[in-house]
Amino acid sequence: MRPVPVLMYHHINPHKGDMVTITPDVFEGQMRYLKERGYRTLNINELTSYINGNLELRHKAVVITFDDGWLDNYIYAFPVLKKYKINAAVFIITDRTENATGKQEDIPDSVPTHKESGLLAEKKETYKIALGWKTVKEMSDSGLVGFYSHTKSHRRCDELSGTELLKELGGSRNILEQKTGRPCPYLCWPYGKYNNTALDIAKKTGYKAAFTTGHGVAKRGDDVMAIKRIVVKNSVDWFKKRMLIYTNSVLSASYLKLKRKRR
Repeated sequence: MRPVPVLMYHHINPHKGDMVTITPDVFEGQMRYLKERGYRTLNINELTSYINGNLELRHKAVVITFDDGWLDNYIYAFPVLKKYKINAAVFIITDRTENATGKQEDIPDSVPTHKESGLLAEKKETYKIALGWKTVKEMSDSGLVGFYSHTKSHRRCDELSGTELLKELGGSRNILEQKTGRPCPYLCWPYGKYNNTALDIAKKTGYKAAFTTGHGVAKRGDDVMAIKRIVVKNSVDWFKKRMLIYTNSVLSASYLKLKRKRR
């Protein structure tokens, strides 16, 4: 069976110089490549069905994910997703979206850098950096973008008490379902960190799958509560080469084994 690379994005904007930002021209080049080469972009329901053995994939497939729910995902990424009819999932921090809603009257012409965004988040000026519920609804209603939990406040789940975990995991899921009118059975662990307590509470609060920051591809029979992903670099050439590797079972296994040895 072909492996499925789950791609991890954060920011899409013109700023350069950090490891989590892809420029709009590069992002469009990457999405255009997927479309022109016949890649199927799976939604999360399809991915988990594949992992659990309930979906056969006849063609190369990939999953697009965005972490944190940055406003630039709407400004720069969403038009490209619509242009090429590409499915994606966004994991949002619901406290930030709640704080952004109401103050976000107009979409700004520019967005801050990742470092500046972090400082604004600390000051709770999230209307300048985060998706509000209005933009979440527009993206969700397109049928291309699914919205899922990145917890309420982006705290490490391996450091929280049971009560705190219920609030972070259950609270974010509840408000997402309320605001979008759609189920929220999927979670992305903040910083990729969790423990057995967090895992148990995630399952009890209704999550059916969860994503990590662990490096790797999704395969049939994997643990759906610890789905690995690929961090995307700001290069179309890099992207083309990695897609060829990560959608081939032999090449991906050899390449990932080599990367582990180098660490």
